[in-house]
Amino acid sequence: MSRFDGRVGIITGAASGIGKEIALRFAAEGGIPVIADLNLDAAGKTAAEIKAKGGDAFAVAMNVVDEAQVEKGVADTMAKYGRIDVLVSNAGIQIVKPLVDFPFADWKKLLAIHLDGAFLTTKACLKHMYKAKYGRVIYMGSVHSKEASKLKAPYVTAKHGLIGLSKVLAKEGAEFNVSSNVVCPGFVRTPLVDKQIPEQAAELKISEAEVIKNVMLKDTIDGQFTTTDEVADAVLFYAAAKTTVHSGQSAVVSHGWFMQ
Repeated sequence: MSRFDGRVGIITGAASGIGKEIALRFAAEGGIPVIADLNLDAAGKTAAEIKAKGGDAFAVAMNVVDEAQVEKGVADTMAKYGRIDVLVSNAGIQIVKPLVDFPFADWKKLLAIHLDGAFLTTKACLKHMYKAKYGRVIYMGSVHSKEASKLKAPYVTAKHGLIGLSKVLAKEGAEFNVSSNVVCPGFVRTPLVDKQIPEQAAELKISEAEVIKNVMLKDTIDGQFTTTDEVADAVLFYAAAKTTVHSGQSAVVSHGWFMQ
């Protein structure tokens, strides 16, 4: 028997990157991922990929800051499967500027996607989880849930905020067997990160190899990027938890960058 046989999990931002890896892995272990993404076409392709391997998946359009769209995606999932066992709140963006110049509109946009999105998706799923007396909620944090970097004021603020939200849910959800955790990755080698390497090399007038070694991975213990697979391992560990023993905790997945 697989860890997630018959479990249904909504994963936001799951059409690509870390979210997609989590969805693929969840499906490979018997779970049914709901690919909730801004880009419905891409979500459909990910769902089709899972079905082609013999699994089941469901694609829904979801802008996590649109309450009506979040409620609809959750209602459609309930109508189709009658249950929501897992929520992985993964959708996020990055905007990089010095604090002194940060446009208020950009600040609000980033906080909305990370924090309002986590709140709205959690709230929509909770009533079903409470009724079923079962739920596993995992937020995608970052090393920046614990640590700070220049130029990332709203991102660091939002990722710290997810820790607080998770702790409150851990306390409120306990009587309903609903647990809450945050997974905090370091630099993951995604297309977004690949794009930054030559840009930083040009700006800092150093080689791309030096950007990787001395900028991105300088605080790791082994000079290694975190992989999407490693992040998925941690998410699925919490998603499969038999009890609420780990509820309210966060795990840094970063090859030693920030140790708690």
